[in-house]
Amino acid sequence: MTSFEEDETEETATCLHMTFYHPCQQDKMMFRCLNFCKREQVRADETAKFGRDSNVCHYNLVDTRVSRIQFSLQFYRKLNSSEFCFEIKNMSKKTKLTVDQTELGYLNKIDLPWKCIICFGDYQILAEIQEGEAMDYFETHLHLAKVPILQESCLPSLQPIPEKGIFPSLSPFQGKSPIEIDENESC
Repeated sequence: MTSFEEDETEETATCLHMTFYHPCQQDKMMFRCLNFCKREQVRADETAKFGRDSNVCHYNLVDTRVSRIQFSLQFYRKLNSSEFCFEIKNMSKKTKLTVDQTELGYLNKIDLPWKCIICFGDYQILAEIQEGEAMDYFETHLHLAKVPILQESCLPSLQPIPEKGIFPSLSPFQGKSPIEIDENESC
């Protein structure tokens, strides 16, 4: 037998890809302590913590408006399954954490969907889980977005817009009938 045949089978690790965005990231450089574009291994028995306190959090956000520990991620395997998952927990007493449309208060936790958007304050994080087999560790792979992850959807105006483009001064109607517009036209 050759040494190649005797080598351990290489297992792939579950990888959590996280793409970060903040509107002031160029000016305030709050992501300067994050290691972008390089995979990092995290032991399965460790909790990945994100926040301002570099003594406690491995993923440090340099921003006084971020809690000492903003949120944590715990890697686990579902009962009677080979499927690996992450549980996200809001660790901030002051700021709610939103995972897609689910709002988490202090110490609330949920399973992280395979692809979701995590928001708190002005922070936006796209999280995507890439499956693997390794049980002793997982990997994180951080990215920086140049544009907002959540694009403002085209919302209809609260005030009807007249066809002539002239806005009434005080009252939107001033004794006139409101102008009906299709909500798709206001974009």
